[in-house]
Amino acid sequence: MAIPVLSRMFDRQLLGRVRLVTGLVLFAYVLTHNLNHAFGILSLDALEQGRYVFLAFWRFAPIEWALFASVFLHITVALIALYRRHSLRMPFWEAAQLVLGLSTPPLLMLHVLGTAYASERFDFTDSYAFVLLSLWIYLPVQGALQAVAILVTWIHGCIGMAYWLRLKSWYPTARPYLFAFAVMLPLLALIGFVDGGREAAEKLENPDWQQQIAAAQNWPGGDAIGEIYFLQRLGLWICAGLLAFVLIARFIRQQLNRRRAILVTYDNGKSVRIQAGTSLLEASRMAHIPHASVCGGRGRCSTCRVRINAGADQLPPPSEDEKRVLARVGAAPDTRLACQLRPTSPVTITPLLPAQAGPRQALARPDFHAGRELEIAVLFADLRGFTQLSERRLPYDVVFLLNRYFKAMGEAVTEAGGYLDKFIGDGVMALFGIKEGVGAIASETACRQALDAARRMSVNLAELNRHLAHDLKSPLRIGIGIHFGPVIVGDMGFGANQHLTAIGDTVNTASRLETATKELDCQLVISEHVTQAAGLDPIGERHPLQIRGREAVLEVLAIKDAQDMQLGDSK
Repeated sequence: MAIPVLSRMFDRQLLGRVRLVTGLVLFAYVLTHNLNHAFGILSLDALEQGRYVFLAFWRFAPIEWALFASVFLHITVALIALYRRHSLRMPFWEAAQLVLGLSTPPLLMLHVLGTAYASERFDFTDSYAFVLLSLWIYLPVQGALQAVAILVTWIHGCIGMAYWLRLKSWYPTARPYLFAFAVMLPLLALIGFVDGGREAAEKLENPDWQQQIAAAQNWPGGDAIGEIYFLQRLGLWICAGLLAFVLIARFIRQQLNRRRAILVTYDNGKSVRIQAGTSLLEASRMAHIPHASVCGGRGRCSTCRVRINAGADQLPPPSEDEKRVLARVGAAPDTRLACQLRPTSPVTITPLLPAQAGPRQALARPDFHAGRELEIAVLFADLRGFTQLSERRLPYDVVFLLNRYFKAMGEAVTEAGGYLDKFIGDGVMALFGIKEGVGAIASETACRQALDAARRMSVNLAELNRHLAHDLKSPLRIGIGIHFGPVIVGDMGFGANQHLTAIGDTVNTASRLETATKELDCQLVISEHVTQAAGLDPIGERHPLQIRGREAVLEVLAIKDAQDMQLGDSK
């Protein structure tokens, strides 16, 4: 019975939850403490009044014990996480959070012992007057360290909050305001500390003030101060010993596991040998292979997911939390989270998202971004005679005209429910059905959306021509082609230019149908596959069309004016 209990205690998901909950408790404490400091801008009396409210909450026995437990558990989880790391290579902000977190106990130890501990041990009032005289007048070096501690604890907490909140859908909108608050609060706290210290120094000019307040608040004497400093030294040795113990334990584990290396191979031919217990995300960092991880390896964002190309049958099964995250993004059966998977045998993998993937890709991002074969409708549209139209125009006029055209076409696609793939010169490529799934209903929806988009394009172009009638010698004309069939969909490109697109014969055929609008003298050409999948009777004039690259003749339908289409109920 003991082994399962211990295993559960050190379960990674459980430790992650403990770290989050205790971190939120500590962040709330630091937040309210800094708000209290900011009252020093008003006066020392305002500081003391704020202290009464602050302590009424945080020194209420159940809350105080929860705070102490959070401190202990947060530090313990941090040390366990440090031990479990098989590589200390990590992104800058993860490293900053780790270093700042390890710096916090030594920086705050004397302050906590001199206030919370001493007030209980020696029955005195740890007022702001006592603290400010100690730090501002008698121990200015400690005062400087506490000012640093304000920044260290706040930045550490803000990094943790950012990793947690960046996956929330509302976070991008709130981020500028949260950032402004995160900058202002410690600044106000430091100003309050300085102003309070100056006021305390001014009051000290009255020789009776300190004696009166010290007697009233029962300030501790030399023996008490000696005990506090002894406990501080002991605490520093304990902190150093625990950190050294963890680092030495890591080193011993690495030496013991050195001979049991596991080979991880990437689809680009690179490989790295890792020890048992090392996650695939750590493996990528050890090999200097860029790998996305928006949540910092906490198993929440799914951006680190990989496809298992070989060795899947020997891998440990995913946990319930990993299954939940993979299900949220509709991941394929051969997909795993790199931050959660710790292989026990050789494995070959392919990272599925670009290394630059951000929070937007983490928010319920469907797995077709990684590559999937789907049946969708593809639409191509192109302006007719635009080269001649733009020859005698100023560059500004050409850009203005194209942007108005692109806006009109883009709105037509998005309002119809499609995905605007790209603008190519003065042409448009759009995809319909990539989010609808598979099956007859999805195919019908995709084709009807594409036809609706063509109709909206025609309507929007006519409206644009009316607006630009005084600027154009002749109205803008458009040719549209739509085809339905199988394509490969996924994020393609390089670096910042990588985006969702589709390739395949269906895409090429849709482009040929758009070109055919010239010879058939019409605005829209669609294949019969589109009307069949949409469940519509044939619309327009039927023509057999020989498509370059295809042996069979393709039956197409030519529609003179797309805005005249009537998209009734399906058959």
